[in-house]
Amino acid sequence: MSKRDELVEKYAADIKDKFGETPDMDLLNKVAIGLGPAIYNLDASKVSGSDEKELETVKKNFLMKKLGLADSAELMDAINTVIDKYGRSEKSKHRAVIYYMLAKHFGKESIYN
Repeated sequence: MSKRDELVEKYAADIKDKFGETPDMDLLNKVAIGLGPAIYNLDASKVSGSDEKELETVKKNFLMKKLGLADSAELMDAINTVIDKYGRSEKSKHRAVIYYMLAKHFGKESIYN
């Protein structure tokens, strides 16, 4: 099993355990591939739910640039909803899981096709 496959398995477990959903493994793999080498970097692979600057980066770089969504209060509301479901106190909030959940929330899975 490759390192990426191991990470995707961790992400899938988080989606099951934290969100109570069965992950779409094809989409989850594509999200992980889309993040490139960031998934292997301890700092870059995580999202701090309490760092407003980092949440703003998720909004600008992922929701607006990657998913093509227009800037609105709804974007930050969606990020906070995902962070809350993941668990604010959870130290290891994987970026791939956050991006996967946001893509599903906005119905933008087709971006990864």
